[in-house]
Order: sequence, then C-alpha cells, then structure tokens
Amino acid sequence: MFTTEFINYLVHFHSDRDYFECHEILEEHWKDVDARNKESILVGWIQLAVSQYHHRRENFVGALRTIQKALSILSKHKESIKKYGVDEDMLLEAITMKKGEIEQKLPYKSMNLPITDESLLRKCQHQAEKAGLIWGLESNLKNKEIVHRHSMRDRSDVIESRLQSLKQKKGSSD
Repeated sequence: MFTTEFINYLVHFHSDRDYFECHEILEEHWKDVDARNKESILVGWIQLAVSQYHHRRENFVGALRTIQKALSILSKHKESIKKYGVDEDMLLEAITMKKGEIEQKLPYKSMNLPITDESLLRKCQHQAEKAGLIWGLESNLKNKEIVHRHSMRDRSDVIESRLQSLKQKKGSSD
C-alpha cells in the first residue's frame, strides 16, 4: 500500500531527522515514477524536508522558499495526502505554522507529520527500530554530519564524472 521509499522518508523525517536523506530517497523515487512533473505530490514532500533542512541551518531564505513550494504543491494535492496515511488538514495547518515560524526567524524545532494510518505508523516505527533509530526523537543540532550533510558529503564521484564529461566535450569540439 505504501511505497518503501515513502516509509523510509518518514523514518528519516521522524527519527534521525536526516532531511537530506529524505530528499535523496524521494527524489530518486520521483524520477522513477513521475519525472519532470514539478507539481507532483512527491515534490511537495521533498520540498517539505528541504525546508526543514534549511530552517535547522538557519537559512531562513531557503527555508521560506522551499516551505512555500511545499505548501503550494501539497495544497493542490490535498485530496491525495490521505492516500499517504497523513491527515491533510492537520498537515497543511502544521506547514502553515512552520512557515510563520520561518518568516519570524524563530529557531528550528523538529516537526512531526500527522500520520493517521496505524499500519503505516507501525511499519515506520518497526523500520526505524530495525535501522537502530529512535522514532520521534528531536533533532540533534550538534550532529554536524546531519545538520550540514550537503557540504560534508563525499562528492568525489560527481566531480570525477563532471571532469570526464568536460574532457569529452573538449575532445569532440577539436
């Protein structure tokens, strides 16, 4: 009923608060099932995680931009939200409140999504436990590897790929 990707998204969103990983997981899934649809509900979920990532890092401009996109997309898909096991009214209200906190430049606080499907909640909690994570844990603001994940990750493969592509382009233009 619920995709493995969405379950894993929820696990990271509510356990280790690895919003960067939430983005990675759902972006790959989105590319597989609804690529190029920038108004996809999956993009809304992705933008919600990205907004939390930016807010936690006190990037209020990025947080506001992405939470506005999340709110816009998820509002358009209000009827579909319940298919994801989440209360649509409570979710949109929580996002609106988060948006207000970001606009006021208030400090980041962990957000929990209003999951209403008990079987989904049990699956997520089980998956978190299996991964050695604690469901519902507040974000560890001292964990630099999570808080600043995008700037601390190993990008050597991406850099090498870009160099190879550049070399090929230069070779073909000669």
